[in-house]
Amino acid sequence: MRADTGAAGAYFRSMRAALKGLRVYLADANSPLYAHGLVGQVIIPYVDRLEATFSAWENRVGFLERFRISQADSGFPAFQHVLTLENDRATAEERLAAIPDVETLKAEMADFILRHKEFPTALQEQIAERLYLEEIGKDAVFAPFILPETIRVSVNPKNGRPYYVVHWGVFDGSQTLPMVYMATIEDSSESIAKMLVTKDGKLNPEVDIPLPVGGLLNPEFARAFDASAEKNGAYSLSPVTIAQNLDADFEHLHPKQLRRFVLGPFYSAGVTENSDRISAILSKVRKDENAWLLTWTMQEVFSKTERPAKRGLWSSEPARDEYHIETDDLEATRQGVSAYQKHALVPHEAYQALYASGDAESIFSGFTVHVISGNQVISEV
Repeated sequence: MRADTGAAGAYFRSMRAALKGLRVYLADANSPLYAHGLVGQVIIPYVDRLEATFSAWENRVGFLERFRISQADSGFPAFQHVLTLENDRATAEERLAAIPDVETLKAEMADFILRHKEFPTALQEQIAERLYLEEIGKDAVFAPFILPETIRVSVNPKNGRPYYVVHWGVFDGSQTLPMVYMATIEDSSESIAKMLVTKDGKLNPEVDIPLPVGGLLNPEFARAFDASAEKNGAYSLSPVTIAQNLDADFEHLHPKQLRRFVLGPFYSAGVTENSDRISAILSKVRKDENAWLLTWTMQEVFSKTERPAKRGLWSSEPARDEYHIETDDLEATRQGVSAYQKHALVPHEAYQALYASGDAESIFSGFTVHVISGNQVISEV
């Protein structure tokens, strides 16, 4: 998209409205996501990152000629923009030093207009570049990989092992989809058990754990876990494959549950081409802020049993988890999950247009639909 066609502006307005709507949905204590424990709480900071990322991209369009969207697939920006943003972060401080502050540039613009009676495009582009660099310099954008963070520590009363709830983020390059992972991981290493678990099998109250903790709580495995999570973050890998790979990478870490929140596809009138039928209907909605449809999928896989470790004279096998796949559901089997949910968030005006077209039932088949109007969300339409 060229910055001067208006298509970029329409896209950013609709995405801004969609992320705001998602935030309203997540902030609702009655949101179905809160039935999944910490899931809603975990996702909100990643929405913050997406909003900051799109704000930065919108400023970038102000001083660069083109911005590409994955129009036929996810509806999110091309992955090259994610990589470029990450690269620009490394030089942001140096580039900012060479650009005057915004107030100075605005004063120069006013002076230029008075003297030349024309708009100072070059100065406007400098302001956009400065705002872009300031935004990405805050380290709050959605990077290709967002390092794991431990947000909960407890003890499994059945086996006395400490366990962690950990989350991390991935912007998938092949499908251009932002994703959030959340895992419950037991730790069977003796050293951490001695430190964290009391003789009666409770979490040691004398150990101060300042949550959240950057990385996995156990420092012995933290760096290797970061690498394993990044290596196994692709959308093309099923959740059960990811859980098995994480399990195989560590003798003493045992993933008991893995959830993946996949945001997208996103549909925007006049911009995305991932569904001609949806685009044609959304094009009838008057305002860009209401002409969109945002979908997401929540996938979950959990351990059904743990094969105990085998110790032999000549060989040994570490304990390994076996994961439940819901084989009675063909789609769950295809996705490699124990369970999944598909959701759609749509503005009231867009939902009315979809309903009036007679296509709403087929478009939303298999989805839980959430209709947003103002700051209210009506779920399970």
